[in-house]
Amino acid sequence: MNLVLDFGNTRLKAGVFEGDQLLHTHVFDSTKAFLKSELLQLPVQRCLIASVTEAHSSVFDQLSPLFSTKLFSTSTPVPVTNLYTSALTLGSDRLAASVGAFSLYPHKNVLTIDAGTCIKYNFVNSDNEYLGGAISPGLSMRLKAMHHFTKALPLIEADHSYDKLIGQSTAESLLSGALVAAACEVDGMMDRYKANYDDLIVVLTGGDADYLGKQLKNRFFANQNLVLVGLNTILNYSVEK
Repeated sequence: MNLVLDFGNTRLKAGVFEGDQLLHTHVFDSTKAFLKSELLQLPVQRCLIASVTEAHSSVFDQLSPLFSTKLFSTSTPVPVTNLYTSALTLGSDRLAASVGAFSLYPHKNVLTIDAGTCIKYNFVNSDNEYLGGAISPGLSMRLKAMHHFTKALPLIEADHSYDKLIGQSTAESLLSGALVAAACEVDGMMDRYKANYDDLIVVLTGGDADYLGKQLKNRFFANQNLVLVGLNTILNYSVEK
């Protein structure tokens, strides 16, 4: 049984796998909550941790004596060829999401869009090569930036029910500019990839995926557990190697 942990900028997501089958998922607001959870009572044999922060350190120290625990890094074997020119600075979540998409659609041109704190675009071609992608501000980050870098604009929380093109107040204008415009950005990026790569498959994941997905005109597949699937694929692959 495998345990995979994805430490993001705002939360910890855990997945338990038997082979390739996802048995349990859980989202934690803190490492303390995870360490008190019933997941650690399961007969886990191996664990892989991916993290974009330093919050994983205490968890790694506590899990290592219990079962084989590894930290996903640039030296971890992966089942795709990584052609990213600055591999040392590549976020583990970006590569893990792409491996997850690869495991679902091998030998296909696959664009993964992870809509979280940032919106991350990651591309694996039909030769199973990870080429890279793009990073842009996420929905909440856009709203916070407009407040932070101006004197007059208020701080508005992201409203995932908002879909009006024309904002009729300052608050609505900020929501339209941050949220609706972000959906237009995602659609535009999908159009550009489709123009360059035949038979493109798009997989949408991340905390804001549901909101964006409702507004996209392009066809896509949704998978909220894509990073976990990728981490489990990497863990199994590293054991085989």
